[in-house]
Amino acid sequence: MKQRKIPLRKCVACQEMMSKKQLIRVVKTPDDTVLIDLTGKKSGRGAYLCGKLSCFKLAHKNKALDRALKHHVQPEIYEQLAQDFIKVEDEFLAAKESADDE
Repeated sequence: MKQRKIPLRKCVACQEMMSKKQLIRVVKTPDDTVLIDLTGKKSGRGAYLCGKLSCFKLAHKNKALDRALKHHVQPEIYEQLAQDFIKVEDEFLAAKESADDE
């Protein structure tokens, strides 16, 4: 049986290439809202981050999300994303562990 190709993406903060399932997608939707997309299927321009809070902080410091999304991300949106990222981080790590077990 032929092995399937695993899609790779690069974290905008640490520049590390990983499989798409190991990264969290931040998306700018067509109506210019910036949010976290766990499904990876929402329409819009996406940027990928590692599941680590340190990578999110580095992306905020370097304005990596602004460059990747080609859109100025407001400071209040960064604050909202930080809160969402902390909530999502636990879910993401749990899903990642269950996928690794299989």
